[in-house]
Amino acid sequence: MIRVGRVWGAWGAVVGVLVAVTLAGCGAEAEATPGGYIPDGERVSPFDTTHPAIRKLDPALLDAVKTAATDARADGVDIGVTSGWRSKAYQQQLLDEAVAEYGSDTEARRFVSTPEESEHVTGHAVDIGPTDAADWLIQHGADYGLCQPYANEMWHFELLTSPGGACPPARPDAAG
Repeated sequence: MIRVGRVWGAWGAVVGVLVAVTLAGCGAEAEATPGGYIPDGERVSPFDTTHPAIRKLDPALLDAVKTAATDARADGVDIGVTSGWRSKAYQQQLLDEAVAEYGSDTEARRFVSTPEESEHVTGHAVDIGPTDAADWLIQHGADYGLCQPYANEMWHFELLTSPGGACPPARPDAAG
């Protein structure tokens, strides 16, 4: 029990606020995932609009992914989103981590765009998992307008054509 009053004073209020904020982050609908973060190895249903990574996607992209997910399920494939909308701060964090991992900005940019260039930041890109779901979407994505823009990222999709249209050729990587 937290007691706020003359005994606890301002510190009691601070502890009370911290506990309240911590508990508020425990609910599924809370933004316990700042910046659109989805933990590695996990995925979110494209129908879970309580998650900011899904809720903040471009509506046309989200509709295409939902329609594809429904059709994929009929084929026994469960499409999940491993990354969707990202805040600029989260995108910068990913770029910084990639620079540390790959040793240079040039090499990191093959896999992670800057916040100013990332289609995730604008809500125009999704990463799909697991692998069988990404493979299904590679085969059927153009039926929904969903295309794989980068040859080195089989999981990354953007709305790049009209449904049933032809996807543009994939670029080698995010750097060009």
